[in-house]
Amino acid sequence: MFIIIRKKSIRIILCCAVLLIAGIFAYGTFNNFSVSVSANSSNWGLCFKESGKCPVGNATKDYLKKYNAYYVGNTDEKIIYLTFDAGYENGFTENILDTLKKHDVKAAFFLVGHYMEEEPGLVKRMIEEGHIVANHTYNHPDMSKMSNVEGFKKELNSLEALFKEITGKEMTKYYRPPQGKFNEDNLKMANELGYKTIFWSLAYADWYRDKQPSKELAFEKLIPRIHPGAVVLLHSTSKTNADILDELLTKWEDLGYTFKSLDDLVSN
Repeated sequence: MFIIIRKKSIRIILCCAVLLIAGIFAYGTFNNFSVSVSANSSNWGLCFKESGKCPVGNATKDYLKKYNAYYVGNTDEKIIYLTFDAGYENGFTENILDTLKKHDVKAAFFLVGHYMEEEPGLVKRMIEEGHIVANHTYNHPDMSKMSNVEGFKKELNSLEALFKEITGKEMTKYYRPPQGKFNEDNLKMANELGYKTIFWSLAYADWYRDKQPSKELAFEKLIPRIHPGAVVLLHSTSKTNADILDELLTKWEDLGYTFKSLDDLVSN
């Protein structure tokens, strides 16, 4: 009986040791992008350690800068870079644009091919009102699975061509990977194509059409976690975002924040 208990104890100790080593490795991986990504798929991730402070990303600011990629601005300046993602129009963009105009905030809208095909009028309005319309790919695929530059290039260039057809203008070369899925080769390819990859330092689960967060939950996530230099990602398909945006911008302004465009972010 003593031997059996001893064997179980040894197994428990070994399991704990394995879990501990795995945890240490995972922590190291999270904080050392060169170890975690290389040419493999990765999901953009954030760890919020302190309220009001910039979160830790699974790639450092300096590492991303090598590939003209960004997730946060100057963490000493109370500036917000507001961005929206949209795969389709859900009836809320007009309201969002009205609110942005009221606050004189210029945002960036990362759009896909379906959105542009269905809503050319809204795309034109975004441009006319001084917002940036940026590249979220044509078909919204998992870009980390694009192993060759031709496939990668086609997704971006196809959207560029559609944008020019609608607006008569060249698309600003800002790119956001769908679902935040990327790898090191993606960063290199985007950079070689003249694109700046834009991640984010603040977002929340606002994209579920039939499971929208409450106003209280949205503020619980978006107010304490705002921080100097924040690149904020919201989805314009969210009813909650449309409903709270006026109050949200006011709350951020009351905290001393001002808003700038991605052009200012990448020029620093």
